[in-house]
Amino acid sequence: MKKSIALLGLVFLFLFSCSKDDDMDKEVQVKTIVINGNNALTSTPKPLTVTVLPTDASQKEVEWSVSDSEVAVITETGILTGIKNGTVEVTATATDGSGVKGSKTYTVSGITTPTVFVENITITAATISNGQPLQLTTQITPANATNKTLTWTISNQAIATISATGLLTPKTNGTVTVTATTTDGSGKSTQIDITISGVSFQTTVRGESILLWQRSNGGWGKAIPDLNDYNVAPTAQEKTTALATKNNTDTTIDNGHVVTELRWLLADYKTTQNPNYLAAAEKAIDWLFLAQYANGGWPQYYPDKSGYRHQITYNDNAIANVMNLMWDIIKGKNNLDLVNTAYKEKATTAFNKGIDIILKTQITYKGKKTVWCAQHDEVTLLPALARSYELPSFSGSESVAIVRVLMLVEQPSAAVKQAVKDAVDWFNGAKIFDIKTEKINDSSQPSGQDVVVVAAPGNVIWARFYDLTNNLPMFCGRDGIPKTTLAEIENERRVGYSWYGNWPSGLIGSEYTNWKAKHGL
Repeated sequence: MKKSIALLGLVFLFLFSCSKDDDMDKEVQVKTIVINGNNALTSTPKPLTVTVLPTDASQKEVEWSVSDSEVAVITETGILTGIKNGTVEVTATATDGSGVKGSKTYTVSGITTPTVFVENITITAATISNGQPLQLTTQITPANATNKTLTWTISNQAIATISATGLLTPKTNGTVTVTATTTDGSGKSTQIDITISGVSFQTTVRGESILLWQRSNGGWGKAIPDLNDYNVAPTAQEKTTALATKNNTDTTIDNGHVVTELRWLLADYKTTQNPNYLAAAEKAIDWLFLAQYANGGWPQYYPDKSGYRHQITYNDNAIANVMNLMWDIIKGKNNLDLVNTAYKEKATTAFNKGIDIILKTQITYKGKKTVWCAQHDEVTLLPALARSYELPSFSGSESVAIVRVLMLVEQPSAAVKQAVKDAVDWFNGAKIFDIKTEKINDSSQPSGQDVVVVAAPGNVIWARFYDLTNNLPMFCGRDGIPKTTLAEIENERRVGYSWYGNWPSGLIGSEYTNWKAKHGL
């Protein structure tokens, strides 16, 4: 009997859940339409607006009509024009199929002469060959039309803009379609195609170099390993190489690539207004959206996922850099206010998915959440091997930037708060006391240098990696065998990698204190 009751309860819960989901997907129809404003109309055209209820109605568009077109007419956008004195009923009808209408009776007065509507508009043929603004002119018939005011629109604002008076201002070379529409209620409009040429832009060495090396898919590879080299004009051979490798798929977020290039492009766009820089930056943002896994992570490379490139990569703050960029798009900060506003919604989705994968990849050790590995398998989400000396481990370096990303969340969930706390607890428990590293000259070593650990009373540092089995500092050379001390690995890896650092010191101090105070913890 108890099993039957439990089964019925599950069936009810399932049906309730399905019903709830259906309700969430159901379109919300309009129930009320109110035409705003008073009901007086003079010889001046009057733009009408409506209030549509409920406020969460799925479609709020309306169709306009009048009861007597000899007294007044109305445009598709709701501009009401009186023709002769009298009364007229205006109706706004919902377009969502609900059939809901809102009406208002207008009294037309003050019209002493009959309204003469525009019958035809002609835009004078024009081209721009010098890259300069051009005032467009029109011929309107009949000449005695009562209201000759026009509205101007343009097909592509990335190429040019147009003012309310028809001043066409080029932004780049190309062809646009300009439309002029009457406001007198006649519904007349006309179009003209205008070719723009002669537009030139300021450039920067950095901006042009970044454009040169951008791959066709929108990203950048490591052809310029030192990002500062973008400030040097490329040689003829480099130009040839860059153009020949445009279609390469070695695009990566490793070592600051893509995020740095597109940020620099936006900075140069801000100073030059060169639209090529903005277009290239937006192409790079599109690449970042495309590269993100469905679970929220980003691979080190995209679309080339050979070797360990496919892994979710926190190494060298790769994903943290991308997440900070997404945050800047959302908030319109650090020149990301210059990009298409449509990116805000996409960046919000990408950021939220990124937070989700960060929470899912936080490593559990002895029943408690800790920090992250430098890279995780994108399927199992477990810590993964990258290069031979980058073993699955707790990261004392990359985990810092990940926590700072979590701290960006303005209304953190309980899970986010706990993740931050657990990570800080781990950092506090992973402190190494009273030592530091020194780089010394040593002619006996192949590199002529060495890095050694020396006593430093009172000093606090962290290891780059900690062993997943015992939570102790771990070091590894190219042989892939973990060691317990830095001295045990080869000289090339001792001097060529950062094995110790103070990465978490600022985070677990004032940053964490301020974050807790902000969220009442």
